[in-house]
Amino acid sequence: MVKSKQKHPDHVLIHHQSQQYDRPFVEHWDRWIDFDSRARAEGDRFIQLLREHNKKEVLDVATGTGFHSIQLHEAGFHVVSADRCPTMLVHAFENAQQRGQILRTVQTDWRWLTRDVHERFDAVVCLGNSFTDLFDENDQRKALAEFYAALEHDGMLILDQRNYDVLLDHRGQAHEHRYYGQANVEVWPDHVDHSLVRFRYRFSDGEVFDLNMCPVHKQRMRQLILDAGFQHVTTYRDAPGQDEARSNFFIHLAQKA
Repeated sequence: MVKSKQKHPDHVLIHHQSQQYDRPFVEHWDRWIDFDSRARAEGDRFIQLLREHNKKEVLDVATGTGFHSIQLHEAGFHVVSADRCPTMLVHAFENAQQRGQILRTVQTDWRWLTRDVHERFDAVVCLGNSFTDLFDENDQRKALAEFYAALEHDGMLILDQRNYDVLLDHRGQAHEHRYYGQANVEVWPDHVDHSLVRFRYRFSDGEVFDLNMCPVHKQRMRQLILDAGFQHVTTYRDAPGQDEARSNFFIHLAQKA
């Protein structure tokens, strides 16, 4: 996470994935994002999808500060929480402790996931637009292959992404479209092109951070998932019944068998 430099608002800083999530941003995220409010806003869609498909053993490969891992744990799933950023995992573990839980955490790089995680799971979840941290197509393919390998023969992947289609194909609207994930943080696309979307995060205390992501069209993401060996992909909008152009996220549900 790159703290924004107001003197050069148009300067794009590209950093390695793990460097984007430095301690100041993680601490801000934890301070201003209320888990209970986020749970009410997001609902239990992922929990219901897992239950509908009778999944119990879940690998959360983009744990972050622990929101989804904690939510799944509270719902009765057996969860292993993975992230490449140790700062994130420390905060996730502490957040779980505050709610009376103990997370099973592992630090790992998606590209070598099964080197560090030896179990097999009913489901792998990769949420929070985390997959588009990866800019290199070979890395994207390697990560998806590792997700596939971490699943049981009838396992399921749930992966979400920002609606980059509307950002890339309707750029005039992109800079006007702000995403209010929570009352305490404002997020909007500050820079958009076909190789980079830079999201700007402004917290209620005035602190501003930039996060660089790789824009991937919905259909391209679906094809990458199928190329990894998944047999079927169903894609949902974040709000059922909502017009696709107004959806902030797409949710891909992929079946291994």
